[in-house]
Amino acid sequence: MTKIENNSFVYDHLDRELISLLRYDGRAPLSKLAQILKVSRGTVQNRLDRLLDSGTILGFTVRMREGSAPDLIRAVMLIEVVGKSTREVIRKLRGMPELHTLHTTNGSWDLVAEIHATSLSEFDRVLGEVRYIDGILNSETSILLSSA
Repeated sequence: MTKIENNSFVYDHLDRELISLLRYDGRAPLSKLAQILKVSRGTVQNRLDRLLDSGTILGFTVRMREGSAPDLIRAVMLIEVVGKSTREVIRKLRGMPELHTLHTTNGSWDLVAEIHATSLSEFDRVLGEVRYIDGILNSETSILLSSA
């Protein structure tokens, strides 16, 4: 049993499998998850509660089929952070519902965010909010036009 430490939380293979299943179907019933994982429903509930309480799982969302929301504006934003302010910047960015995904990276840019907005005015507002967060030095944003 390999255990991985995430800050002060330690999770194992079962936790990773549960997370993987929830990424595929965040609405899967606990009984179905238990059956797939070959553990009791109570074990799944306890693991899920622990993952939520520890902040490993921040919440659940809806994934939409490409093209099902034709007016959705999607963009990728590359973000450069000043010094050691990355944790605080990430905390503030995670509070923005328009930021669909957020990744740390190496190289010239410190963070990569995928933005979803329902209009150009909303998109413009989000860009402004992100750029005014203390600790963000620079950003570059590209609107995603189509998926290949």
